[in-house]
Amino acid sequence: MASHNVLGDEESQLSGGTNRVQPYSTTAKNRAIDDDEEKKQTSLSLSQRLGIPDFFSLDVWRASMGELLGSAVLVFMLDTIVISTFESDTKMPNLIMSILIAVVVTILLLAVVPVSGGHINPVISFSAALVGIISMTRAIIYILAQCLGAVLGALALKAVVSSTIAQTFSLGGCTITVIAPGPNGPITVGLETAQALWLEIFCTFVFLFASIWMAYDHRQAKALGHVTVLSIVGLVLGLLVFISTTVTAKKGYAGAGMNPARCFGAAIVRGGHLWDGHWIFWVGPTIGCVAFYVYTKIIPLKHFQGEYGFKHDFLGVVRALSRSDV
Repeated sequence: MASHNVLGDEESQLSGGTNRVQPYSTTAKNRAIDDDEEKKQTSLSLSQRLGIPDFFSLDVWRASMGELLGSAVLVFMLDTIVISTFESDTKMPNLIMSILIAVVVTILLLAVVPVSGGHINPVISFSAALVGIISMTRAIIYILAQCLGAVLGALALKAVVSSTIAQTFSLGGCTITVIAPGPNGPITVGLETAQALWLEIFCTFVFLFASIWMAYDHRQAKALGHVTVLSIVGLVLGLLVFISTTVTAKKGYAGAGMNPARCFGAAIVRGGHLWDGHWIFWVGPTIGCVAFYVYTKIIPLKHFQGEYGFKHDFLGVVRALSRSDV
C-alpha cells in the first residue's frame, strides 16, 4: 500500500498537482514515451542487444579489473572468516560468520561500485544481463574476471595458512559433503544433493528479490541512496548464510554459496572433495536468476523499469535472434 501511495504522489505531481491518481498507462505523455521507447528497442540489432561492441571496449576490460581484484579480496576475506570463526571456541560461529560476511560484502561493494558497478558475483552479473541492465557480453567478461579473481584470492589464502588448516577447513570453500572419521573407518557426512540444490535456488532468488532488486530498480536506488542499498545487500547475504547453515545443521555442509566464483576459486586451488557436487553452486544460482527474471516480467512494467529501457533484456535478444538482424 505504501508503494502505491508513492507512485500516486509522483503521478499527481506530473499531472499538475491534482489529488487524482492517474495510472501511468492512461496519460498521453506516457503513451508517447512508451511508443518512442518501443520503437528504439525494436530497432536494435542482435549485435547491439548482445553488446558485442563491449568485447572490444577498453573501458569494459578496465572495469573488469575492479571485478577481478574485488573478487580476489572477497574470497580471501570471506574464506578467512569461515576458517577463523569455525576454528574458534565460539558457541555460535555461524552467527558471527554471517555478521562479518555482511560487513565485508558491504565494504567491498562500496569500493567496487564506482569502477564496474560492484558485482563481484556471477549471480549479480548474470541476472543483470537477463534483466538487460548490462549486455551478455559484459556479463561474460565480468564472470571470467570474477572467477580468475577468486582463484587468486584462494591462492593468497593458501599462501598464508598452514597446510593443516587448509585441509581441515577445505580452504574455506563451498562443500556439500566431507570425509569424517567414523567408528568403522572414514565416512562421508553432509547434505543430500537435492536439498543443497534447492537451498541454492531459494537463497539465490531471495538474495535477488530482497536486496539486488533495489539496485536494479532506479526509483528505489535513487530514493534510498547507494550506501543504503549496498548495506541492505550485505545484510541480506549475511542473513541467508546464517539461515542456510542453521536450518540444515549438517556437518560437512558449508551453507549456500550464492557466489559460484567463490566456490570455483577454492575448488581450483584446494581440489579434492570440493569438486563433489560443485555443479550445484552453478546450476542452483542459474535457476534462481532465471526465476527472478521471470518475476520481473510478471509484475507491472512501470513498477520496475519506469522510464528506463533495458535494451539488453533477454526477451529482446531472443526476438532479435528470431529476426536474424545481426
